[in-house]
Amino acid sequence: MAESLLLPLVRGVARKAADALVETMTRMCGLDDDRRMLERHLLAVQCKLANAEDRSETNDYVKSWMKELKSVAYEADDVLDDFQYEALRRQSKIGKSTTRKVLSYITRHSPLLFRFEMSRKLKNVLKKINKLVKEMNTFGLESSARGEEQQHPWRQTHSKLDDSKEIFGRDGDKKMVVKLLLDQQHQWKVQVLPIFGMGGIGKTTLAKMVYNDKAIQDHFQLKMWHCVSDNFDVIALVKSIIELATNGSSAMPGSIELLQKKLDEVIGQQRFLLVLDDVWNEDKRIWEDELKSLLCSVGGPGSVIVVTCRNKQVASIMSTVKPHELVFLCEEDSWELFSNKAFGNGIEEQADLVTIGRRIVDKCGGLPLALKPMGGLLSSKQKVQEWKAIEQSSIGDNVGGKYEVMPILKLSYKELSSEMKQCFAFCAVFPKDYEMEKDRLIQLWMANGFIQEEGTTDLIQKGEFIFDEFVWRSFLQDKKVVLKSIVYASVTEYETVVCKMHDLMHDLAKEVTDECESIDELTQQKALLKAARHMQMAETKLEQISMLCKGGTYLRTLLAPSDLWKVYCSNFLSRPLKDFKELLHASASLRALQYPPYSSNICKAINAKHLRYLDISGSNIVRLPDSICMLYNLQTLRLMNCSMLQQLPEDMARLKMLIHLYLFGCVSLKCIFPNLGLLKNLHTLTTFLSVLEMALG
Repeated sequence: MAESLLLPLVRGVARKAADALVETMTRMCGLDDDRRMLERHLLAVQCKLANAEDRSETNDYVKSWMKELKSVAYEADDVLDDFQYEALRRQSKIGKSTTRKVLSYITRHSPLLFRFEMSRKLKNVLKKINKLVKEMNTFGLESSARGEEQQHPWRQTHSKLDDSKEIFGRDGDKKMVVKLLLDQQHQWKVQVLPIFGMGGIGKTTLAKMVYNDKAIQDHFQLKMWHCVSDNFDVIALVKSIIELATNGSSAMPGSIELLQKKLDEVIGQQRFLLVLDDVWNEDKRIWEDELKSLLCSVGGPGSVIVVTCRNKQVASIMSTVKPHELVFLCEEDSWELFSNKAFGNGIEEQADLVTIGRRIVDKCGGLPLALKPMGGLLSSKQKVQEWKAIEQSSIGDNVGGKYEVMPILKLSYKELSSEMKQCFAFCAVFPKDYEMEKDRLIQLWMANGFIQEEGTTDLIQKGEFIFDEFVWRSFLQDKKVVLKSIVYASVTEYETVVCKMHDLMHDLAKEVTDECESIDELTQQKALLKAARHMQMAETKLEQISMLCKGGTYLRTLLAPSDLWKVYCSNFLSRPLKDFKELLHASASLRALQYPPYSSNICKAINAKHLRYLDISGSNIVRLPDSICMLYNLQTLRLMNCSMLQQLPEDMARLKMLIHLYLFGCVSLKCIFPNLGLLKNLHTLTTFLSVLEMALG
C-alpha cells in the first residue's frame, strides 16, 4: 500500500512547480520553459496514478515504474526547493549595500553560477521524467476521477466525552476484575492477574477503568503503571518501577542485587498495585528465574500485579490468579459504540442508515478497534449510497486477529485525504507506544510539506484539524494534556497535548509506507539509507549512521533525542564534529532535524537550505552562529533548555518563514534579536517578559 502515498507526493511537487517564487526564479534564469514542461508532465502523471496503483497490485513492471517515479519526484522537489530558497535568499538581501551585491557575483551565491548549476539539475530531472512519461503511455493507463480528493466537512467541535462515557460493554468486566483484586487482601504473597485477549479488544482500556476505580484507589497504598511492549529487559523494568514508586528519577545502581535492595527500600510493606501493560514476552525463564523473585518479594499483604497481554501463553506463564479473558463486545454494545461515532457528528439516524449500519457492525465482529474507526469513517457520510458502498467493501467477515482486522483499518485509511494519508504514515517514524506531542507532530508534518494552506486556513489550523480528525477516527488515542518540566527555568512547567497510537494502528502505518526506517532494521538488513525518508535515532553511534548514509540519501527527517547526543559526546569527543558533518552532507534533503549540538562548531554545520524544522534543545552552546540566519525556509526553531545560551544572531529577522520560536529554559539569554516585528508569520514565541520588552523597545 506504500504506492498510495505517491499521488500526494506528485501532487505536492506539481503544486511547487507552479509556486510564484519558483516561477519568478526560473524566469530570471531563462529556465521557465523547462519548469512549465516539468509541471505539465507531473499533472499528466497525476491523472493516471490511481489506475497505475490498481495495476501495480498484479503487474510488477508498473510497480517498479511507480518506485522509480517516487525517486524522481523527490529529486524534482529538491530542485524546485532550490529555486524557492534562492528567491528567499535574494529577498533577504534587499537593502544590503551595493558592495555586498557586487561581491555576491563572485562568491558561492553568484547568480551566474546558480543559473548554470540549476539548469543542469532541472534538465536532468526533466530527462528522467520524460522517460517515465513515455513508459507510462505504453501501459494503457486510464485517467481516473479518483485523483480528486474526498472533501471532509469541517467541524467546529469534536466529541469530548470522558473516557468512561465512551466505553461500552465493559462494566461487567470491570466489576469482576475489581472484585478479584480486592479479594486478594489476605494473600501474603504478591498475586499476578493477567487480562488477555486479541489486539484491539480493549485490554488497556479495561485496565485503566480498574486502575482509576475509587475502591481500588482507596484500597491500595501504592499504585504504579508501566507499559512494557516489546522491551522486557529486567533491569530497565525494575528501574522504571523504582522511579514510579518514588515519583521521580534518581541515580540508580546497575546490578540486580543493588536494585533489589532499592526496590525493598522504596516499596517496603505497602500494599501495591502494579499494572504491566502490553506484555509480549513468552520466555518463561525470564519471568520465573529473574523478574518473579524481584517483584513478588516486596510489598505488603494483598499486593497485586495486573498484566495485560494478547497471548494466552504469556498469561499462563505469569498468572497466580485465574486469567481474565476479554472477549468481543455483544451485538448491542457494538452498536452503541459504533453509533456513538457514526451519528455523533449531526448525522440523522435514518432507518435506512441504521439498517446498513447494523450489517456493518455485524461484520466488525465486536472488535472495538474496528468499530470505532468504522463509525468515525461513516460520520463524514450522510447519503445512503455512501453507506452501502462501505458495506460492500472488503470488510472481513471473521475478525479474529491482526490480519483479519487489518482490512477494516485499511478501509478507513483509504478514505483519508492525501494530506491525511501522508500525516498518518509519518507516525511510523516513532516506535510503538511512543508519546507524541501534538504541536511537535504538526510542525513535523508542516516541515515535510504534508499539509498545505487552503483559502483562509493556514498551516497550523490545517494541522490542528488533521490531528483532531485522527483522534476522532481513533487513528490516534489517549489524547491528554500533560505538564512538561523545564530544567533551570523560573517557569518550571508548561502544558502540552500528547497522544499515542495503538500498536495495530502502528502496524498499519508501517504497512502503508516504506519510508520510515530504524537503524536496527537497516543494520540487520545490511541496507543503506537510500530508500528511507524519515528516521528517529535510537541508542546508536553516530559513525554507524554515517556509514549507512554513504553514497548520499534522500533522508528528510532525522530525530535524535538530546540524551542520546549527551551519551555520544561523552564517549566520542574526538569524532562527533566529523561524523555530524558527514551525516549532514549525505542528507542534503533534510526538512526536519532534531540534533542538539554540544559546540558552536557543530551548530555551524547545520546549514541545510531545505530545512523547515530545527530542534537543538538541550544544547550547552553559548551563542547561535550567524549561519542559522541562512535557513530561509525555517518554520520551527526549538531552543528549549539551552540554559547557557546568551545571545541570538542579530540577523534572525531575515527568517521570514519562521512560525514557531521556542525559548523555554533559556535562562542565560540576555536579549533577543532586533526587528522582531518583521517576522510576520511568527505564531509562537515562548520566553521571558523581560526579553520581550528588550526586543520591542
